[in-house]
Amino acid sequence: MAIVVVGSVALDSITTSRGTYPRRLGGSATYFSLAARRSTTVRIVAAVGGDFPPSLRRALRHPRVDLAGLAVLPGKTFRWAGRYSEDFASRDTTGLRLGVFETFRPHLPPQARSSSSVFLANIDPRLQGLVLSQVERPRLIAVDTIDHWIRHEREALLTLLRRVDMIFLNEEEARLLTQARSHRAMGAWLRRAGPSVIIIKQGWYGAVGWCGRSMVWVPAYPVDETVDPTGAGDSFAGGVLGVLDRAKRIDVDVLRHAMLYGSVIGSFCVEAVGVAGLQRLTAARFERRLANLKRLSGLC
Repeated sequence: MAIVVVGSVALDSITTSRGTYPRRLGGSATYFSLAARRSTTVRIVAAVGGDFPPSLRRALRHPRVDLAGLAVLPGKTFRWAGRYSEDFASRDTTGLRLGVFETFRPHLPPQARSSSSVFLANIDPRLQGLVLSQVERPRLIAVDTIDHWIRHEREALLTLLRRVDMIFLNEEEARLLTQARSHRAMGAWLRRAGPSVIIIKQGWYGAVGWCGRSMVWVPAYPVDETVDPTGAGDSFAGGVLGVLDRAKRIDVDVLRHAMLYGSVIGSFCVEAVGVAGLQRLTAARFERRLANLKRLSGLC
């Protein structure tokens, strides 16, 4: 069992009311992998430049993380800079340099092609489709997207959705894509578009999901203090797919458990700057928090 994730490995510069934190390890594939590795093997397919610090590559190393697909290309690593409002209700991108990511064309190593699950992180839907042409027979194909691709590559995205099993969106993106107002209407529209498993993230409030026509909602874990929400969505997705990749079948009860798992992973992500919260997470702390969230949800 293994998930191949295709996305970005980046250098982030993050500014909050606490200060500025430059050149931190970031990127969608990074956060996803650090979360999913708790449950299953993850194979990263991404590209960095020759300036990518060896210390950050070492930070990605783990017995359950395969870096064979992390290419080092001539040029600069993808860099993102963002500033959060004091209450984290909004975020402004203050710098963006694509570097080698601008011409990135995903190429899956032989072992990655036979992965049991695929996570297409937030990249151009045409590149996401290119990945699907390289995989063999995955049990589960999941996709993430953002408003940019919904607005500017809508037809390519709709074509891709007919080929995937699962989609992650936030509420704003789901409304933009479906032009629907209620969660039930969004879910019905997305099912007709292709995916049978759907998760709409609601930020502080949790997430709503569907497995077929069955609907489930889970709360966000109530943290004491948010320090940096960067990567929370990808961490949530990594937690969810890590569970689903190991499951013998996917039904609404399995999806609920996976979403609770992802909610807990995301809570540790937002409590520290960058990936630090995921890196220092222990099994004991995770299990305590998962048990607490189940109690809050009335599941035990």
